[in-house]
Amino acid sequence: MMERRRMEAAFLVVVLGHLATALEVPLDLPQPPTITHQSPKDYIIDPRENIIIHCEAKGNPHPSFSWTRNGTHFDIDQDANVNMRAHSGTLVVDISREKADHYEGVYQCTARNSHGTAVSNNIVVRQSRSPLWSKEKIKPIVVQEGVSLVLPCRPPAGLPPPIIFWMDNNFQRLPQSSRVSQSLNGDLYFSNVLREDSRSDYICYARFPHTQTIQQKQPITVKVINLDAINDTMADFYNDTDLFSEDPVDERKPTFLIPSGLFSVKMVLRGQVLEMECIAEGLPTPEISWTKVSGYLPAKRTSFLHYQKTLRIVNVSESDAGDYRCTARNRHGSAQHTISVSVIAAPYWISDPPRNLVLAPGENGVLTCRASGTPKPKITWAMNGVPIENAPKDLSRKVDGDTIIFTDVQTGSSAVYQCNISNDYGYLLSNAFVNVLSESPRVLTPANKVYQVIKNHPALLDCTTFGSPIPIITWFKESRSSTLDGDPYILHDNGTLEIHVAQARNSGKYTCVAQNSLGNYENHVYLEVKDPTRILKQPEYKVVQRGRSVVFECKVKHDPSLIPIMTWLKDDGELPDDERLVRGPDSLTITDVTENDAGVYTCIMNTTLDHDSASAKLTVVEVTPTPAVDYERPEPPTDLELTDQKKRSVQLTWTPGDEHNSPIQKFLIQYEDLLHHRGHWHNLTEVPGTKTTAHLKLSPYVHYLFRVLALNAVGFSSPSFPSRMYKTEPAAPDENPTGVQGFGTEHDNLVISWKPLSGLQSNGPGLHYKVMWRQNLTDSDWTTVVVSNNSKFVVSGTPTFVPYQLKVQAVNQHGAGPEPATAIGYSGEDLPVAAPENVWSVVLNSTLAEVHWDPVPLKLIRGHLKGYKVYYWRERSLHKHNPHHVQKQILTFSGNHTHGMLPGLHPFSLYSFNVRVFNGKGEGPSSRTKEFETPEGVPGAPTFLVVTNPNLDSLTLEWSPPHDRNGRITGYTLKYQPVNNSNEPGPVKELALSANETSVTLRSLKYSTRYKFYLNAKTDRGAGPAISQEATTIIDEAVASRQVDIATQGWFIGLMCAIALLILILLIICFIQRNKGGKYPVKEKEDAHTDPEFQPMKEDDCTFGEYSDNEDHKPLKGSRTPSNGTVKRDDSDDSLVDYGEGGDGQFNEDGSFIGQYSGKRASRDTGEGHESSEAPSPINAMNSLNSFV
Repeated sequence: MMERRRMEAAFLVVVLGHLATALEVPLDLPQPPTITHQSPKDYIIDPRENIIIHCEAKGNPHPSFSWTRNGTHFDIDQDANVNMRAHSGTLVVDISREKADHYEGVYQCTARNSHGTAVSNNIVVRQSRSPLWSKEKIKPIVVQEGVSLVLPCRPPAGLPPPIIFWMDNNFQRLPQSSRVSQSLNGDLYFSNVLREDSRSDYICYARFPHTQTIQQKQPITVKVINLDAINDTMADFYNDTDLFSEDPVDERKPTFLIPSGLFSVKMVLRGQVLEMECIAEGLPTPEISWTKVSGYLPAKRTSFLHYQKTLRIVNVSESDAGDYRCTARNRHGSAQHTISVSVIAAPYWISDPPRNLVLAPGENGVLTCRASGTPKPKITWAMNGVPIENAPKDLSRKVDGDTIIFTDVQTGSSAVYQCNISNDYGYLLSNAFVNVLSESPRVLTPANKVYQVIKNHPALLDCTTFGSPIPIITWFKESRSSTLDGDPYILHDNGTLEIHVAQARNSGKYTCVAQNSLGNYENHVYLEVKDPTRILKQPEYKVVQRGRSVVFECKVKHDPSLIPIMTWLKDDGELPDDERLVRGPDSLTITDVTENDAGVYTCIMNTTLDHDSASAKLTVVEVTPTPAVDYERPEPPTDLELTDQKKRSVQLTWTPGDEHNSPIQKFLIQYEDLLHHRGHWHNLTEVPGTKTTAHLKLSPYVHYLFRVLALNAVGFSSPSFPSRMYKTEPAAPDENPTGVQGFGTEHDNLVISWKPLSGLQSNGPGLHYKVMWRQNLTDSDWTTVVVSNNSKFVVSGTPTFVPYQLKVQAVNQHGAGPEPATAIGYSGEDLPVAAPENVWSVVLNSTLAEVHWDPVPLKLIRGHLKGYKVYYWRERSLHKHNPHHVQKQILTFSGNHTHGMLPGLHPFSLYSFNVRVFNGKGEGPSSRTKEFETPEGVPGAPTFLVVTNPNLDSLTLEWSPPHDRNGRITGYTLKYQPVNNSNEPGPVKELALSANETSVTLRSLKYSTRYKFYLNAKTDRGAGPAISQEATTIIDEAVASRQVDIATQGWFIGLMCAIALLILILLIICFIQRNKGGKYPVKEKEDAHTDPEFQPMKEDDCTFGEYSDNEDHKPLKGSRTPSNGTVKRDDSDDSLVDYGEGGDGQFNEDGSFIGQYSGKRASRDTGEGHESSEAPSPINAMNSLNSFV
């Protein structure tokens, strides 16, 4: 029976839900109060400022306000420090005479009028606190290199809790890494310490964000020692401590510093942020990884911080409950810890909060307050702030759990109902009124509103209405021949009429009719369908010589009722501020082109509804020589005169000068602004060469001088003499600054910049700028500041990377410029907080792999997406003989890529990789590290190939396997061939060898033959490159002995005899010349004593008398041989040294005596061999020849 009643009630809710919807009641109609603004539930105040507790409400009549404090009435009139703002319930507490903590407590606001009572949340007001750090003396910490270390921070408890960071004496953040990182409680953890960690300024800072104060802990000194490097002096300094008795720290497997044990539990509120951390010690530094034991980590809500040590899940839901396991791993082993997470939930809405009901007498309606929580929350109802069970009885009202059902309501039943849903972890409080009204329809959309859309775009026509009972909306067009409720029209529930693809025929007058039982109301709106803007003649690619002119055309077709604005860009930026660049209505002219003008020019045509653009490239080349031209430039114009003078225009006339046989093509009018830019002339306009007058449009607040230049085929004339000065009156600015943009230089600021107006554009004195901003996609008020003499303004305290609407308006003493256009800028970027998810790879071949990942959500990038970086490294070769490799490489993929190629990989290897997103600020955390294996490839060449044991017909080859095996070696291929003396190769022989062979002996080779060998290794993928070597078999001695001895050949003996005869003749000539000189006192001795070394030559064998080959070492006849084997020189022997100046033999400048006259005279008696200073003799010459033969 109970179940049946509940089903009937549910059915009634469904039926009645269609009869009434939430409406915005116009404020001129009677209605109960609605609270529009209130302070947050947990309201932390700054004790240095007045306390403001907000409570704003609307209603008709306007509501009155009262407050309770800690559950009792708060009599504001009795406290001189508390005031309530007029027409508002907001309290302002003056703390100049009373401390702020006196006003801590729980506040609740009540807004009431004759139709009902609305109440606010319970507002808990607490004073922010930033206590000082307790004074303490911290002893230096001395640790051995390699051990773990924890530096405690233990900041003072504040409200709200402080933000912890570590810095040095120079206020620079201490570097952190996978080895050194900060825990969630602020302590600094070292997985292992290194000697470079020694420093005396480890300082923990606590920043209290509410009061923007920073507290500092006393510096901590850390000394890291290495026992192997400590000398005797250091040993004395650390006298007799246990430190020196410890053994050096060995590498070790990881163990967890926090959390302790194998298992821990954690509780988190739904919707909050879950942060779990695992910090391990070990040597080498462990790497941390995370998994969810009972499922998968939510990719879009998960990020890893502090070098993978912290797992962060945002917006926690019940599905995040379960066991999470962190693993610390290094090459010596691993450690694991499991964290069991339970999710509790303060009450939360599972459907929309109760909505205001506007009912006509006799209508039905429902208020639904549907929420959930863990544990299950309790739901209570109140009417006008009074528990509903204590409220006056009403037969039209029925409470059924989370729903109140109203049936056949009557006038006077208006009230505000409060739904309160609570459990141990929080509460929800919602006000919803029931307003019983009888009201004929009215249309709230402005009458005769004009909607403009571009052809083929959607059109939305609004018809916002109010009435009780709820009006029925009907749309008509023009003659009202039929309602608009079919194709191409779509009627939305809120009364909006949509035309999905607007055409010209859809233009016209539309009528919206709202009707209920009390009457009807109609409203007219107009739709105008405009032609799109299109560029008919696009700018074309141009090649122009330096110094010439170039014209880019940009002819546009647009709807005649829209005002077009043409903008030119160069390389996607503003055009340079250069008078050589002249913008026409449908062209851009660049005169006197330079190399800097080269680039891409873009023409953009904007209207209020759409735009179109086109681009072309300009290439500048050097001037080519041209034949001399006989013509001359024209003479300058004369007789400049100003007529028809008005506020913003004037007529200029002149008389042309002599053309010099070349017709004038055009006149260029220039001006000088004596007020703002004295001494600089600017181009104003051009007119054809057939005209001698120009109507000049002028700007306000300028002191003009004009001059005219004439142009013919040769070039421009000299400028004319200037006209008389013409002053224009000041006025409000005609334009606003351009180039408005917003960007951040810090994560919490927004720099608004713009291109300031020139003096000519200011239109008057006192130029300044009205800078306005607000967050995008909000209806909040604009924040405005006035900036003078600057072109930027910095907004501080902004959220990270949030879009802002920006406007900059020019203002001078005569008024403001036109309504400025709205630009979009972004506050400062911060590092991304999430890593790419679903990272996987596909190996395409042995040297190429493709990596895939899911893009990081834009809101987690916290900046402009620059791209993704793939970090990859070769862990090792899959072959057991190859060494371990870890050399990280980085590939950057710009833009929003979701995959990328990794080229140049090593075959048959194990690779690891991870992916990181980066923005303008830097890189985010890395994804989980993944692995892949590359397949086998062809091997490299063998490491070396040498030839050993060469014999007559065999030799041995030895080699080493390739350094880059790139797979499993399946064998070797040896090819060899003989090579003759002309380097012509002979036939090739091939030999297949097994994988385990590293040498082979080749037999049956030819003796004394050069061979070339080629050896390569093979895998299953094929053969690799070959290594080559050459070797020669040795000569057969028997064969060598059969060769003819050259010394026995007749032609050779004859040659030697001829050479000996020639030498003899030369020596005789030398002696004759010496004898003729008569210069030396020994001449008589030489004549008296015939040299015994001169012997007659035998004619039969062309040898000297009594001397032959086998007598090389016998003493010559007639010579005196001492017992020591040296030849003692005769007294008749002579030398140039005997007659030189000094004892040493001297050399001529041409070196002619080198090797023949050396040594001292005293040494000649004992000289040996080549050290003898005797003149050369025939016998000595033949000895040398015989030795050679």
